[in-house]
Amino acid sequence: MNMNERIADWNRRAQECDCGHEHRAVDIQVVMEHGAIRKVPDYLSRKSYHHVTVVYDANTGPIAAFGVVRSLRAAGNRVDEICLRPAAAGDVIADEAAIVQLLLGVQQGSQAIIAIGSGTIHDVVRIVCAKMNKSFLSIPTAASVDGFTSAGAPLIVNGVKQTFQAVPPEIIFADIDVFASAPQEMTAAGFGDMLGKFTSLADWEVSRDLGGEPFCPVAYRMTKEALDACIDQVDAIAEGSQEGVTALMDALIMSGISMLIIDHSRPASGGEHHVSHRWEMELMELGRKPILHGAKVGVACALLTGKYKELVRTTNERAFQVYHSLPEQEQLSAWLGQVGGPTTTEELGISPEMVERAFATAHTLRDRYTGLKYMNEVLCSK
Repeated sequence: MNMNERIADWNRRAQECDCGHEHRAVDIQVVMEHGAIRKVPDYLSRKSYHHVTVVYDANTGPIAAFGVVRSLRAAGNRVDEICLRPAAAGDVIADEAAIVQLLLGVQQGSQAIIAIGSGTIHDVVRIVCAKMNKSFLSIPTAASVDGFTSAGAPLIVNGVKQTFQAVPPEIIFADIDVFASAPQEMTAAGFGDMLGKFTSLADWEVSRDLGGEPFCPVAYRMTKEALDACIDQVDAIAEGSQEGVTALMDALIMSGISMLIIDHSRPASGGEHHVSHRWEMELMELGRKPILHGAKVGVACALLTGKYKELVRTTNERAFQVYHSLPEQEQLSAWLGQVGGPTTTEELGISPEMVERAFATAHTLRDRYTGLKYMNEVLCSK
C-alpha cells in the first residue's frame, strides 16, 4: 500500500479500536516520490488557491523554495515570499520573534501558506495557519524530524518549550530528490528522533500502568512498526542512500500520524524528549547555537535507557519491567554513531552540569507519568 492507503487503513483500525481512547480521523495527503514538488502547481489549481505565501529560510530557499516560487508564478499564481530571520545564535528558532514576523508578513488575501524546510519552519507556519485560518501545505527538505504531520506546535515562549494546539498540513510533498540530498547530519537527526521511540513507547506503557493515562494499541503499533523499520534499514540510512533516507522519511511520517490519530504525542515523546527540551531551553539562555532536535533526542534516549535499566534493578515495581526490554545503552550509541550523529553530550557541547540539571528537572515540563518522573518524585523522596 502507498502512504495514503496506509493512512486510510490506520484510520479504519483506529475507529474499530475499543481502547476507549478518542481517535481522530486523519485527513492528510502524502505525495512521496521523485519530483513531488513539481505537482504543487496542479494541486493549487485543483484547490483554487490563487494567492499563496511561501515560507523558507536562508538554507531552504536555494534548495527548494526558489524553484517552487518560480513554478507557481509561471502557472499564474500570486506568490508572496517570507524568509524567516535567524535568531542571534544563527539559526531560525520557533519563538515569538519568528511567529510575529510571519503573522505580520502574511497578507489577508493569501489562501494558503507553504512551509519549505525542516521542523522549525513547519512549527512556525502551523501555529500561524491556526491563528489566521489559512490552509497549511508542507514541503520537508530533510528527513530530520517526525513533526511534519503534527497538529501541535512546540514553541519557545518566554524561554520555555511549550506545545500549542495548531493545525496539521493538508498535504505533504515529500520530494525524494530533495530530502535525500540533505546533509547527513540532518538525516542522522531524523534517525535520532526515531531512536527516541524506544524510551517514549516504554514510558507510554508506564504512564498507562502507573498514571492511568490514555493508551491506544493502534497508535502504539504504528510507532513501533516505524521504529522497527528504521532499525532494519540502519545500514542504508548510514550510507545516505535514497532507499535508506526514504525509509526514514516514511517512518517519520508514520510516527507523526500515530500522534495525530490520538491527538497527543505520548507514543513518540517521553522522558528523552523532556530532557532534550530542557537542554534546548538552557542553550537558548546561554545564547548558544541551537542543536538539531533529533541529535539531542538520540543522545538523551541512550542516557535515559541506562538510567531506566538501573531503575529495573533497584525497584520491584512491575510496570518498570518494560524498561528491561530496551536495547543496551551502548547499542543505542553505536547506532547513532553509525548513521553519523553525535553519541555523547560532550559532542553536543552539553556540560555535565547541564545533564544533571536536565535529568533532575525535565519531568516538570509535561504533565505525564514517566520513569523520569518516578525517579525524581518518588525515589528522591525515600
